[in-house]
Amino acid sequence: MAGRLLLGAIRTLRPTERVWRSPPVRAVHPSPALCAGHNKWSKVKHVKGPKDEARGRMIAKFVMMIKVAVKEGGPNPDMNVNLAQLLEQCRNKNVPKASIEAAIKNAEKAKPASQHIFEARGPGGCLLLIEVLTDNSSRSQQDIRGVLSRNGGMLSEGARHNFSRKAVVVVPGQNVTSERALELAIEAGAQDVQETEDEEDDAPLLRFICDNADLRKVRASLEELGMKVTLWDSEFVPRALSPLDREQLEAASALIEALSDCPDVVRIWDNIQAQS
Repeated sequence: MAGRLLLGAIRTLRPTERVWRSPPVRAVHPSPALCAGHNKWSKVKHVKGPKDEARGRMIAKFVMMIKVAVKEGGPNPDMNVNLAQLLEQCRNKNVPKASIEAAIKNAEKAKPASQHIFEARGPGGCLLLIEVLTDNSSRSQQDIRGVLSRNGGMLSEGARHNFSRKAVVVVPGQNVTSERALELAIEAGAQDVQETEDEEDDAPLLRFICDNADLRKVRASLEELGMKVTLWDSEFVPRALSPLDREQLEAASALIEALSDCPDVVRIWDNIQAQS
């Protein structure tokens, strides 16, 4: 996904052979005046250890984010939009109920933490935005700088200017044609719709993109149209894409996975496109 929430955007790893694939991702536009589509890059999977370890990292990141959301907005999801979104994502990722309840209960005891976004440049000149949740921003910056240096990247001010903050509503895309996806986007009031795949089970997904102010309206409209919303969030959507060849894609994937292993990293966004 565009924004790799180390939850839906969380980049999980599977114990498979490294595979090179280029699944088609087609952007469907309601009108030429609306924002351009984002042709997501191929999923390059790596052998990084047992799947249980990857899932453990994912759950740990969810727990950390829940604690911060509770401290900032309270434990009631009806009154705390950020917490409500996290709980929905937890359900979609089958995070254990006990872990969720413990995170909410222990939120007040958690160390104060803040969110930061580090801007970086990776292999082939691709741009990355790295969101962290940390109680020590200097330590996190040093850790991220080290990972970037070891994997062909560097911190790079100004990368954020290549991204726009948008709301994204995700629904299953099974048995939905491109023509129907376009119709749904128009009816729901979305600016753009992208066809992509779930990074875990390769199931087809539709990502409806809109302004953050229109998130609730678009989500409600899609549900009224009979679509099951599985995720909604605010993401950084690239204004321009960076085409990478196969070797560069391999290197970029290795860099992103190394960054994902950093305990403070929550999400990573990129502007990568597989070179045709």
